[in-house]
Amino acid sequence: MQPTSHDLAVPEKALAWKRPRDSVGDRAARSVSTPDSGRLNLKFLRVEKFPLVKKIASDSLLFLLVLLGVTTCVSGAQSAAPRPNIVLILCDDLGYADVGFNGSQDITTPALDRLAKNGTIFSSAYVTHPFCGPSRMGMLSGRYPHVFGAPFNLPPSGTEFDRYDDEGIAVEETLIAAVLQRAGYYTGAIGKWHLGFAPQFHPNERGFDDFYGFLGGGHMYFPERYGPIYQRQKNAGKTRFNEYITPLEHNGTVVEESEYMTDALSREAVRFVNEAEQKQQPFFLYLAYNAPHTPLEAKEDDLAKFEHIEDEKRRTYAAMVYAVDRGVGRLVDALKANGALDNTLIVFLSDNGGKIGAGANNAPLQQGKGSVCEGGFRVPMFFHWPDQLAAATRFEHPVSALDFYPTFARLAGATLPAEQEFHGKDIWDAVSSGETPRAGESIFALRHWNGFHNVGIRRDQWKALKRGPKASWQLFDIQTDLGEVHDLSSQHPEIVRSMVDEAKRWSTTHTHPRWFINEQSETSWEAKQMPRYESTFALPDSTR
Repeated sequence: MQPTSHDLAVPEKALAWKRPRDSVGDRAARSVSTPDSGRLNLKFLRVEKFPLVKKIASDSLLFLLVLLGVTTCVSGAQSAAPRPNIVLILCDDLGYADVGFNGSQDITTPALDRLAKNGTIFSSAYVTHPFCGPSRMGMLSGRYPHVFGAPFNLPPSGTEFDRYDDEGIAVEETLIAAVLQRAGYYTGAIGKWHLGFAPQFHPNERGFDDFYGFLGGGHMYFPERYGPIYQRQKNAGKTRFNEYITPLEHNGTVVEESEYMTDALSREAVRFVNEAEQKQQPFFLYLAYNAPHTPLEAKEDDLAKFEHIEDEKRRTYAAMVYAVDRGVGRLVDALKANGALDNTLIVFLSDNGGKIGAGANNAPLQQGKGSVCEGGFRVPMFFHWPDQLAAATRFEHPVSALDFYPTFARLAGATLPAEQEFHGKDIWDAVSSGETPRAGESIFALRHWNGFHNVGIRRDQWKALKRGPKASWQLFDIQTDLGEVHDLSSQHPEIVRSMVDEAKRWSTTHTHPRWFINEQSETSWEAKQMPRYESTFALPDSTR
């Protein structure tokens, strides 16, 4: 049974003449959208290709009538705009300032910059957690990971801490891939999974028709390095392996990879979109690069492009980001060659802030990966969709990766699972109009750490922040103070109180963690009788 498409509405902003782009470059041709037909591309009416139309055009009034007649005919035959392909590209630990479209001066990202320039850049985009696993779980489920017991990364495979080997994102959580799959999309996941090793958590069981990559939270990049290590251990009789050296797989079958990891994942992304082109159905591709996550390993040719960077870590990191950019360029070329680019929504972002000690730069934001300061969960992001989004636009209002789920479902004409409460919003109309999608509503980040909680709350222009068990709640005007330097809590105690009380109510929806990343975190949680949210959200009487 096909899902209903009641949400597939043409954005009001699109009901106007404009020149959409045929490709990533300049705009060309004209198009018009109507409430009944969606977007009608009139590229086929170029008069130089049709002598009869050219003759008619000599009479401007008659030509206008003919044009309106053609539009009306097509409106009757085409009741809805074609559903878009959706490509979600995720980097791992990419710094806020490490792409050209966010101001990088030493790392070149030409392919990403072209897409961003011809799309919409989001300057206030947030993820659900400052670490990889919970961030991905929130993104793909449309729900904060804390509510289904996933506030920690899954423990790495191959360690002695094996009691959670059979855990992963709960099967009761319907991922966005499954929703799109049911709506008739061909779905693929390429790269890093990090949502569970057991068979029931495998991508092919969670809504993805095609999967190429690795199941763990990280991996080495050169097969000539990790392959021999794995083989030696296997020959010695070992049965549990560090996830960073395990072979890659394609739909459950081990494959022998020969390329640098980032290039291999880009190659497979191109393969997927080429295969999708033959299926006569829209597609959803989740391309999850593990770059530039450690280990810092780059190709010599890429390193040579960044000799101007003296710091070795930064230079290697830059080369890894460049490899991602090259891969995105190849993917875009494939979409263009297939004639699919104009009706493909490309979303690009990082899973969390960059790791400062591993070469990343999050300026002007405070701190980085693992932090609830802006540098920990505010990420670089853009949308690109030539058929629907105007070029060279910036969206300043706060958005969340939680918003992808309902937004993608709406654009695909898919039905949201009735049994789940989603924490994101369909932001498409807001993005099209430039209006805020969540006036007066908050975005949360909460990280458990050594017996206490770090909490960040973003609402409108404000950011409330608590760092450490003995720290007081702080308040920043994040629109004017990106670096979170000037604490305004004493000047606006009522705002602090309102935001903290809201976060406290949110915390009551959390469930006990289904796993811990290591034995130390589990022992600490139990010994300190966590979560103890009452102390986290306590405020002095003066604030009350």
